[in-house]
Amino acid sequence: MSEEPCQCPDCQRFYREHDRLIRENPSLRQQQELNWAALQSFRTLAGRVLEELQKQYGDSETTVPAPVEPANADTADEPDAMQQAMADLENINAHLFSIEALMERIFDVRVPEEVEQKFREVAGELAPDPLNADRLRLNRLLHQTPDLPDHRP
Repeated sequence: MSEEPCQCPDCQRFYREHDRLIRENPSLRQQQELNWAALQSFRTLAGRVLEELQKQYGDSETTVPAPVEPANADTADEPDAMQQAMADLENINAHLFSIEALMERIFDVRVPEEVEQKFREVAGELAPDPLNADRLRLNRLLHQTPDLPDHRP
């Protein structure tokens, strides 16, 4: 029994983005470059945010925050929550660095043009252009939309 894809908004957004990335980057080389750029942008942003938080709240390894008498319970947890968030960002950055080391191996792979063409062919099958006229027509037929000229309510 095959499982139907999830229809929640988050999953639908993921499916659309997944297909878009395949359509716009249908070769091995393009996928390599896309993934490398995404990894580097993630590392850059996460690293910069961590630096800013460490400047603002102090480095968790070198600074112990002074105890503060909170006005309410919500602010009492803020220093602990911020220290935990900074520790989590440090872990994320360490994981991203490990992924980067593994991904460098991907760039060692070069394939002949015939294989790149197979990538483009399969990409078209996996993620056909949703705005293709034939696909739009098929979708309307499958969904019995009222915008068909011969559809009578």
